[in-house]
Amino acid sequence: MLTLQNTEPQTGGTGLASQFRAGRLMSMDAYRGFVMFLMMAEVLEFGRVAKLLPDSSFWRFLAYHQDHVDWFGCSLHDLIQPSFSFLVGVALPYSMASRATAGSSFGSLFGHAVRRSLILILLGIFLRSVHREQTHFTFEDTLTQIGLGYPFLFLLGYRPNRQVWLALAAVLVGYWLAFVLYPLPGPGFDYTAVGVPADWPHHRTGIAAHFNKNSNLAWAFDTWFLNLFPRQKPFSFNGGGYATLSFIPTLGTMILGLLAGRWLRSELTPADLLKRFLIAGVLGLMGGWLLTVTGISPSIKRIWSPGWVLFSGGWCFLLLAAFYYIIDVRRQRDWAFPLVVIGMNSIAIYVLSHLIGGFIIDTFKIHLGQDVFNLFGEPYETLLSGTAVLLVFWLMLYWMYKRKLFLRV
Repeated sequence: MLTLQNTEPQTGGTGLASQFRAGRLMSMDAYRGFVMFLMMAEVLEFGRVAKLLPDSSFWRFLAYHQDHVDWFGCSLHDLIQPSFSFLVGVALPYSMASRATAGSSFGSLFGHAVRRSLILILLGIFLRSVHREQTHFTFEDTLTQIGLGYPFLFLLGYRPNRQVWLALAAVLVGYWLAFVLYPLPGPGFDYTAVGVPADWPHHRTGIAAHFNKNSNLAWAFDTWFLNLFPRQKPFSFNGGGYATLSFIPTLGTMILGLLAGRWLRSELTPADLLKRFLIAGVLGLMGGWLLTVTGISPSIKRIWSPGWVLFSGGWCFLLLAAFYYIIDVRRQRDWAFPLVVIGMNSIAIYVLSHLIGGFIIDTFKIHLGQDVFNLFGEPYETLLSGTAVLLVFWLMLYWMYKRKLFLRV
């Protein structure tokens, strides 16, 4: 179940920024907080600002990195979900060690993992159903994707590293094989009927064609699977190309995090640990890039291709290395405190940002006037309203932090 825990933080040093929970690295919470802040910052709507200021390359740059790429490539926004999934894996060894110390049996731990999985799936469906006329059964949301793979991740947490690496290889190679063995659509296939424009510039040929939008294995699976649930109209395609089966390679991303978490809990020196993170990061980036340029497995976030697992995983290792080095090695922590406040209540802010962002803006307008956010003109309206929402969200999380209230699954 969802629980609100009153947890006593451990203090290490002076100042608010030095407080973090026992058994956790502050860099993990700061990295998670950074990721959640990127998600929260969607309320700033850089894309709208860029449209109203079309001559500004600065706003175009920010807008690009606050949105997902159409199909191939990567923006900063595209790294939110991989990072969140990766950090689930990083945290697992810490969670397992804590519960084992408390004397929990394997059966009770696995039961908790299954319950957590179901809660994440149902919570994801609930949030996707807000403002709809009926339950919207969809499984491509971040929470549902993690929930679908979490029991498997938990079981791998009990296996030695060699078997974990083999599981990762099996996930990536097996998923790739399933895609390339699925037959390509015939020459008469109507892409416009599945939401792909006739002039779509991202079609590929050869092996890469098996990963084209809404004509691949994952799309075919959803045209069967999602229609097993009650729907307002039959499912025929996802406009963004997202798919249920992406939870399988998402598990691969979580496995990378599991390995990183084991390294963090090992007896490696900080220098050796950073070396491993950097090597893993560079190899991931190079592997994803090579699979993309050769067309073997293009790096595509929306269907979480094996190439994307490696490429985004590389970035996750590098980001974790940066946070770990600055915060836990160099001990420069004060700057990260605002991120820690967010990261320690990631589930709470994920839910709040989906439910009450619009309500906060409307409340400001009701009590301060409809033009309260138009002080600097229409192009900057969402910057002001979004900043107000972010401030309210952070103050809510800070209130919870001060009272040691943390929403857990």
